[in-house]
Amino acid sequence: MIVVLLNTYLVILFLLVKLHIVRFNLFWKISPILVFLFLLVGLFIPMGWGAPQGNALVVRNSVAIVPNVAGEVTDVPVKANVALKAGDTLFKIDPQPYQAKLDALKAQLGLNRQRLEETTRLQTTGAGRAYDVEQRQAEVEQLTAEIAGAQWDLDKTVVRAPADGYVTNLALRSGARVSSLPLAPVMAFIDTSDTLIGVEIAQINARYIEPGQAVEITFKFAPGRIFTGKVETVIQAVASGQTQTSGSAIAPSAILTAPLVVRVRLDDQAFAASLPAGATGTAAIFTDHVKATHIIRRVVLRQVAIMNYINPL
Repeated sequence: MIVVLLNTYLVILFLLVKLHIVRFNLFWKISPILVFLFLLVGLFIPMGWGAPQGNALVVRNSVAIVPNVAGEVTDVPVKANVALKAGDTLFKIDPQPYQAKLDALKAQLGLNRQRLEETTRLQTTGAGRAYDVEQRQAEVEQLTAEIAGAQWDLDKTVVRAPADGYVTNLALRSGARVSSLPLAPVMAFIDTSDTLIGVEIAQINARYIEPGQAVEITFKFAPGRIFTGKVETVIQAVASGQTQTSGSAIAPSAILTAPLVVRVRLDDQAFAASLPAGATGTAAIFTDHVKATHIIRRVVLRQVAIMNYINPL
């Protein structure tokens, strides 16, 4: 962009000299150098923090689906990469063992309620002990709680989608046996209820970024188009600054200046929902500083949007 502006100035200067509007003296001879220094120091260097630009990435939460109960899979009605609503059935586990347990507990509860009534009548007539009534009452309450747990287990034989989204890399089939171990997920569910867009900004240029500032983004998924949005937050940690509890002493390593990540939200939420996870692009954030550089950044971003038609990287 600086080359375009400098060449534009040279063309104008040539026309002014050719038309004898200005005399081509020493000042006008060195003026291109002065203009170049003005553009570089006055606009393009401050544009780094006045309107920082960085790579954007679309991220979606992935939920590892682990059933709450174990058993044999009887049905997998879901299809890979097909949109689902929260509560849609992902797969079903054979409910017979859990139904049998629930029926047995209900039978015991009915018997214990009958015995509770009998001991209560005996106690009111003076032929029974209050201890027996209390014991039967405790047994009824215990069975009631166990029935609630058994009903919960039975309900969990139908595994449902935790949110709007889709299942990817589906390998589960009827006849497979699944467990409730947290280290044995059976499928990956991609949550599309919220679209996360992160923008990498160099640390030197991130100091004036604040929530609510305007953002423009162009995606390779949609070349030639510019989408507006707002800054949600500047993520206050990167992996290089993270420490974890361990029994080891500090191991010296090379210190790298990693970029900070800014989370943004698009104004067009319908388009945001259509973006696939992993979609990349370029974003510009317009801070409250050096506002004269904003127009240049907008032009540069639109050049990038047009180049997305032919640039695969």
